[in-house]
Amino acid sequence: MSEESTREEQSTKKRSKNEPKAEMSFLDHLEALRWHVIRSFIAICVGAVVAFIEKDFIFDSIIFAPKNPEFWTNRMFALLSEYLGVEALRINTHELQLISINMSGQFMVHVWTAIIAGLIIAAPYVIYQFWSFIKPALYENERKHATGAVFYMSFLFFIGILFGYYLIVPLSVDFLGAYSISSTVINQINILSYISTVTSIVIAGGVVFELPIIAFFLSKVGLLTPRFMKKYRRHSYLVLLIISAIITPPDIFSQIMVCIPLVVLYEVSIVISRRVEKANLKKLEDI
Repeated sequence: MSEESTREEQSTKKRSKNEPKAEMSFLDHLEALRWHVIRSFIAICVGAVVAFIEKDFIFDSIIFAPKNPEFWTNRMFALLSEYLGVEALRINTHELQLISINMSGQFMVHVWTAIIAGLIIAAPYVIYQFWSFIKPALYENERKHATGAVFYMSFLFFIGILFGYYLIVPLSVDFLGAYSISSTVINQINILSYISTVTSIVIAGGVVFELPIIAFFLSKVGLLTPRFMKKYRRHSYLVLLIISAIITPPDIFSQIMVCIPLVVLYEVSIVISRRVEKANLKKLEDI
């Protein structure tokens, strides 16, 4: 084999590493997306059925647990209160009473809660289906750099879920459940209101913790740079504080406790964006 043909073969191999797979037609993309959506929907339905059957565990051991004084977070705040001698740190000292005001109220709550639980249970598989759809459009070297994307996205999502459940939810239940404008008004919390508050906080926590992944993909396509994130760091901190105020009770202590992890995630995102930028520059130099 001649030296010229050898160089041509090496050049072809090099190009193949930096080129995506053969392009699909628009209808082919729609067909592929349809099956990914169908498989994700089936996984959510399976998770919802399991959650619907395990009613006692889902409601008594998970959803209603944060309002119980014996809940882990409530006990930790009680210990912190004793250690610091600050009685105001105790939360959920009296269990919140819930009511249902509609005939079909508890049944509809059961159904919708099962669907949301199914979404959370099936989240890793849904993320895998989403990743499987966009992966063929990436270059080979980009797929290598994105190895473990499904794991990291699922991991951060569940960390956010746990963060919202174990910290934000107990604080929200304590503040909103006990808040009173007058002693003549008695709080009788509707079960639907309670569960919508818990689920919205938990889902919001899972989504917000995907910030490093979002920063990775935006940096990959050149829409985000570490210089931009550093330049507008103060503005971003203000936005994070506003997000904290939205998903937490309106008190400074809760907002600060939620804002600190978000700031850490933002700084991690800057590091990720810097590494992606270096990898992009190196790729351009190799070309």
